[in-house]
Parts: sequence; structure tokens; C-alpha cells
Amino acid sequence: MKKKTSVWVLLLAVAIVTAGCETGSQTSSQTSSQTGQTAQNEQKGAASAQANGSGATVDTPKTGGQATTDTTQAKVRMDNITALRLIDGQSGWIGGNGWIARTDAAASGSVGSTWNVQYQGQGTVQQIFALNGQQGWAVMADSGSLLATRDGGKRWEVVGTVPEQGQTGFLHFVSSKEGFSGNQYTKDGGQSWSSLPVPGHMVGQPYYHDRQNGWAVTQDTDRSFQILHTVNGGQKWTTVMSRTTEAPLNGAIIRSVERGNAWIELVGDTGMNQTSYSLWHTADSGQSWRPVLANATAGGGPAPGISQQDNQVPKNEGAAPGMLYAVNSSTAWMGGYCAPCDKPNTIGWTSDGGKTWNNGKQGFDGYGGQQIGMANAKEGWAIFSDSEQAPVMYTTSDGGQHWTQSHVFDKPVTPGS
Repeated sequence: MKKKTSVWVLLLAVAIVTAGCETGSQTSSQTSSQTGQTAQNEQKGAASAQANGSGATVDTPKTGGQATTDTTQAKVRMDNITALRLIDGQSGWIGGNGWIARTDAAASGSVGSTWNVQYQGQGTVQQIFALNGQQGWAVMADSGSLLATRDGGKRWEVVGTVPEQGQTGFLHFVSSKEGFSGNQYTKDGGQSWSSLPVPGHMVGQPYYHDRQNGWAVTQDTDRSFQILHTVNGGQKWTTVMSRTTEAPLNGAIIRSVERGNAWIELVGDTGMNQTSYSLWHTADSGQSWRPVLANATAGGGPAPGISQQDNQVPKNEGAAPGMLYAVNSSTAWMGGYCAPCDKPNTIGWTSDGGKTWNNGKQGFDGYGGQQIGMANAKEGWAIFSDSEQAPVMYTTSDGGQHWTQSHVFDKPVTPGS
């Protein structure tokens, strides 16, 4: 009986080995559908096991907009965040030097605890815009190349190039086809761009809310500036505010989240690590304006357009402006920056159209880039980078009253280390 059993065991072993050889032969002819998927899963595991602490995994690696299975994808270091865009309070994209990553709601409920690197390529991501959770675009800083995704970031492709004069404009799409950057307009999802009319003597970039409605800041002399508005696609620009100023403007940042509504930051002089600026808001197409902030500084002089004797306008924290983010016609956020301070970053906001200003009570580390993004008036993220310390992400769910640290990214590699 034992001999018969041994024979059967031997025959069974031979059959298993033979079947294994046949299966291996089939697998070698189906690498992309089976072995490739396994390798990709193994690569994700390798990426998530990095010791750099980013929590990043590699999800459908991309190089130059094309899918690859290059194992170097696991070497992404998320040590400098140069772009941020929320999809909602739980999901969003960030970008850095040659990569784009996405986070979604984690099982633990911790926002931003895990990031999937979806794209790798050349250049630094300058801006990201999300139309929704599936459609997004990203501008590369040096080349102006425009990347796009239609499947939530599983595949990012180069679809066009934002013209040079529009690269520093605020990229935003109003539909899957129609988008704007400065005075550059696309009606085919970013494949091609055309110029919209703008006035002369502009300061900073204009802002087209849609195809007909736009805003611009001009400066004819060193002692005055104007805010102009168009309602017919730039065919006619109307001056809706004109002010004198003690020094020329050095910049203007415009955000318009609703038709006839605009938040406009005017940047003045800089000196002694201090920059003067003012923030203005209109909700009636420029018929009336409210001064929201007036940050005069000893080094930069008066806030543009506001007398130094006017102490009624609120002041933002910090010695220089941070990032401006407009949520709607009532709510806007603005960071502050103080180079000599131990906690250089602050965040303030208004939720009543600029009637009152709230300076947050928290300060944040990071002497590098500042990224602020809001999903709505209550939920937002902020990421502060540094040349020596790892970027840190904070979240708020109560409109900025409290910010909670949610993630620490990768510490920058110092030269020679």
C-alpha cells in the first residue's frame, strides 16, 4: 500500500511541474496583462516602503505623458511642493519638480496621509487646476507645457503649450474645453490658444473670468493706477477705479470667482524684507470697491491706493504677502510671510466680502514656498516648504479657526550629503 501511495505522489508531482511549465509559457506571452500588473503592484509596495517618510506610492507611472514601468519612479522625493489644488475636502493634487501626486480620503480618515505619484517628467509644476475629480490640468514652469488628465490622474498627457505671455496667468477652466490663463484663451482643452484683447500699460496679468468678462490693472504714471473691466471680451475696457499712489505698483494679482466679482491684490515697494500691499474687493462689477487689507510697511512704504494716515482698513499678519485664494463672492484667504520671524507663515481670511478680516492665531514653519487651497469656506489645506526642513501639510475644517498637521513630506537632500 505504501509503494502504491509513493507512486501516486510521484505522478502527481510530475503533473504539477508540467502544468507549471505550461502556465509559465502562457504568462510569457501575456506580460502586459499579468506579469506587468504584478510588477506594477510590487513597485507600489517598494515606493510606499521608502524611508523618506512621504507616504507616497507610485500609481501608473508616467514619463513625458506616456505610461512606463520604470523602477526609478520609486525615487520621487516630495521635498518641495510647488503647486496645490483641491478637488474637495478629502481629495486633491500637488506637484513639484517633475512630478504630480494625488491623495484621496484614507481609511483612517486622515486627510493627505497617503499620496500616489501619478506623473513624472521634466520640469517643475507651476500650477494645477481641477475642474472636478476626473478632469485636471497642470502647467510646467519653464516650458509652459500643459498636461491634462481625464481619468482622475491615472494618465497625464501633454496636450499643448500655454503661450509665454499667459504662463504666469492664473490657469482656470470653465468647462472641459474652455479655459483661460491671463489673456490666453483655449476652446479645445488646451491644445491651441488665442489672445484676448487687453489694455495698455498693464501691471501683472489680466484675468478673464469667462469669454466676455475680464479685469486688468494699468499704470499710466508712477503716481496713479487704474482698475479696468470688460464685459464684451476686451473690445472695450472701462476704468472702474482710479487711485493715486505714493510709489509705482510692482505687481497685481486678480481673482474672479463669480461674474462681476473680483478680488485684486496690489503690490507696492519692497525694502528691509518688507513688502507693502493692499487687497480690494468688488461685488458689483466695479461700481463700488471695498479696501479689504492695507499692509503698509516701514521698508515698503504705504499700501497702494491707501493713505498712510488711514488706519481704518485691517492689516494682514506678516511683513510681506503670501498666497491669495478666493473661494466665492464672500470668502477669500490670504497668507502672510515674515522672513525674520521664527514662525514665518500666517493665514488670514474674510467671510463677509471684506467687511471684516480675521487673522489666524497660528504661525507655521517654512521659509520656502507657501501653498493654500480651499474646497469651500470651511475646508482647506496649507502646505509650507523649506530649503532644509520637510514640507508640512495642515488642514482646517472650521474655516481657519484651527489648523491641524496632517502630513510631513520628504526632507530636502543637502548638497554633499
